[in-house]
Amino acid sequence: MNSVDFLLTNKDITHEIRTEIKRLGRPIPDLIISKTDVGKSRNYSRNFNSSVYDRFKWLCGCPKRNKLFCFICLVMGGNQSAWTQEGCVGKGRHKATA
Repeated sequence: MNSVDFLLTNKDITHEIRTEIKRLGRPIPDLIISKTDVGKSRNYSRNFNSSVYDRFKWLCGCPKRNKLFCFICLVMGGNQSAWTQEGCVGKGRHKATA
């Protein structure tokens, strides 16, 4: 089961289901995310590195949407932000890390 997609598409989820999703743990798939930034003298390419999951224990991924989400916010029904609604692909900051 893709727990991120399930949580995003099913808003009326029981406490028991949320507890089971939490017990199963956050999904940490290897995503295909890349971004090119234009510099003064050259272009810079950045690619997703799955080691980011080790640095940010709240982070999870959705292979179907190819985006990153806040697992805690999704499971607990947290604030409505990019981290819980559409997902992030760049260097967005989450309030929990600011």
